[in-house]
Amino acid sequence: MLASFVKGVVGFAMPMIMLSGLASFLPVETAMACLVLPMLVTNVSQSLREGLAAAVETARGYRRLIIVALVTLAFSAQLVRVLPPQVLFAILGLPVLAYAAAGLAGLPLRFRIRNRILWQTAVGAVAGFFGGFFGVWGPPIVIYLASSDVPKAESMRLQGVVFLLGAAMLTAAHAVSGVVNAATLPLSAAMVVPAMAGLWLGYRLQDRFDQAAFRRWTLVMLAFTGLNLLRRASCAAG
Repeated sequence: MLASFVKGVVGFAMPMIMLSGLASFLPVETAMACLVLPMLVTNVSQSLREGLAAAVETARGYRRLIIVALVTLAFSAQLVRVLPPQVLFAILGLPVLAYAAAGLAGLPLRFRIRNRILWQTAVGAVAGFFGGFFGVWGPPIVIYLASSDVPKAESMRLQGVVFLLGAAMLTAAHAVSGVVNAATLPLSAAMVVPAMAGLWLGYRLQDRFDQAAFRRWTLVMLAFTGLNLLRRASCAAG
């Protein structure tokens, strides 16, 4: 409920919160299995909250970002055994934390999007690279949206579309790997109920936010995400 509540408020951070919490008292594979169906269902809700037509329109508008991210993700997944994870956790965590800290300190960084094709290609490539390597592809996209002052409804919708595609890939991958099986699937399905309850509560709070408040809470969650990535870098190094 906590993880999906945060997702309902700012659109992301559900996997980070769920895995950090569940893996503290469950085996990692079981925690991953718990995440699969709630991620899939909540992202369907998030992407379709304003209707199918709005979701399709958003997907079309950001199709380059989405396509490049998926293609890059497929290639970078092959590097898992080549590059040291602590280095990449730190490479992503430091700029995410720095960006969030600057924004919260009153020094917001904003991009002038003069060439959408170039920016979407670059952001998609960065997001896909980190997503393929260790499953974290949200922060680059969220930073891009926050920096270009994308309206909160569009930001939430795009995150829902992108994360839905990622959740579908994750579900298929874990069905093949055996993480999702006859024993863990009922548990994952049961987690959908509290996840949807938390998401609904998050939506109610987010609807009360204006654009400035939405951006501020997005920066807060990005800061926590950056800190968590640096923590994982430290753990991987140790």
